[in-house]
Amino acid sequence: MFTSPPFKRADLIAVLTACRDRTLALFGDVTPGEFCQQLHPDFSPLGWHLGHIGFTERLWILEHWAGVDLPPDPLRHLWAADGLPKAQRQQLPDFATVAQGLKEGRSLVLAQLQRDPEPSELPLWCWLLQHESQHNETIAFLKQYHRGLPVAPRCAPLPPPDVGMVSIPGGRVAIGNNSPWGQDNEQPRHWVEVEPFWCDRFPVTHGEYQAFIAAGGYQNRQYWTVAGWEWRSQQGITQPLYWQEDLAWANHPVCGVSHYEAAAYAQFVDKRLPTEAEWETVAGYRGTTTTTYPWGEGEPTANHGNFDGNIGQTTAVNAYPLGQSSTGCWDLLGNVWEWTASPFAPYPGFRPYPYRGYSQAYFDRQHYVMRGGSWATRPWGLRNSLRNWYHPWVREICVGFRCVRSS
Repeated sequence: MFTSPPFKRADLIAVLTACRDRTLALFGDVTPGEFCQQLHPDFSPLGWHLGHIGFTERLWILEHWAGVDLPPDPLRHLWAADGLPKAQRQQLPDFATVAQGLKEGRSLVLAQLQRDPEPSELPLWCWLLQHESQHNETIAFLKQYHRGLPVAPRCAPLPPPDVGMVSIPGGRVAIGNNSPWGQDNEQPRHWVEVEPFWCDRFPVTHGEYQAFIAAGGYQNRQYWTVAGWEWRSQQGITQPLYWQEDLAWANHPVCGVSHYEAAAYAQFVDKRLPTEAEWETVAGYRGTTTTTYPWGEGEPTANHGNFDGNIGQTTAVNAYPLGQSSTGCWDLLGNVWEWTASPFAPYPGFRPYPYRGYSQAYFDRQHYVMRGGSWATRPWGLRNSLRNWYHPWVREICVGFRCVRSS
């Protein structure tokens, strides 16, 4: 991985290759039926994501960047994000055909990379690498959703975490990311005023969430927003999607909760969800500045957290002491995404990149920001400033939360 310019051609080829190898490895156990089937009505088939990755790379590098005059693509309408509706993306070529197309497209792309990229070109390469990484994560959680929960944790059990809250001083804090890695919605980096608050040391665990279920939290309207109660009632929701009854999971973060469920639990324990500015402060606060990662500026390793599919499921929230932030909070990057209280909105001075629809189409006050990444997040999409967003009822993704309380 590379983290700061200037990026060399050899570095870029290395990370593009590493990411592609990870992409193809996800399909090692995918059956032909799973490849083409729409596993959830809100998401495209697994095979579509593979074809879309290659199409997007050819579109932005060969057509937009290099200006290559390519022959007409008969499957363009299939692979384009604004092409067919998701339910109509199931008539796909087989894996071997799509993978061969990826290989041929990558050869054409690398043929255009004859020199070290200029600084002005770096954001496009970083965006494409993260685009593929994002689809990697979608493939991973769709496989989990379709195949069901793992039987038991893969890691040895740990003593219960020392739960509690830590005091966050607040103040004038810089958030966002102006580097080539920063997505358009992370820019520009800017200053915000954050009031002092208290933050959970760890994400909410299965063991903690069990108390909410046992107390009748899903049957008690007082904890829910109007929209949340309507959703819960209409869907008949009584527990998180990826709920684990076995006590072996007690110290793992609760996973597969909607924003509605997270906010209801927070109300139950007399807390609230953090704003995204508060979350980023918790993750990177260093007095007068913020860092790229909770532990500082060193690149993420397998000792810092549960990400990149290294484990393939959640781990205990206190499994990675090297990943904690200077504020004393653990498990901020990887394991599960964390809901915030913030609707997805542009930062002051926002400029769309590489096209208007990438982020701007979702600035509708109907999507909420998640932070931190999950066990399936690739390292190229792992940093304190990264913003992810979904509708508040979505819970198929690998998402949990932690709570805060105003001082």
